[in-house]
Amino acid sequence: MNLRQMFLLLVSVSLFPIALSYGVAPQESLHFLFGMTVTDINAIHIYRAMMGLYLAMSVFWFIGAFNVLVRQAALYSQIVFMSGVAAGRAISLIVDGMPHWLMLVYLTLEIIAVMIGVLLLSKVAFSPVQAQQTESPSRQCSGNHHV
Repeated sequence: MNLRQMFLLLVSVSLFPIALSYGVAPQESLHFLFGMTVTDINAIHIYRAMMGLYLAMSVFWFIGAFNVLVRQAALYSQIVFMSGVAAGRAISLIVDGMPHWLMLVYLTLEIIAVMIGVLLLSKVAFSPVQAQQTESPSRQCSGNHHV
């Protein structure tokens, strides 16, 4: 397993429980994690929609870790997703002030994940021959048939 695969697997597995904490039972999990009371049906709906987005991205990154055909797209999507979430958190820091300490941990991890994603993607972009050699789907030839 190469670095790109390990990274996609790590971010996929890491995001999965966060997604579930937002949407399976937001009333209980958000109160436990952040001391928030969420009772409004519209707020619960938003958190469950966020869970769906997080789960979808997590599954895509998981697939990208094992399928070379979507690996580069998975890295791009990870960078865009984490950049967007981190940007939203940064705007909230400026506009709303200091959040719960766990939100700052999330922000830090998101920024680190973006930097790692860019680094891993730049290795693909700046070395296409090496990327093809290390990540192209294996093609097997049998007999006189050439692929």
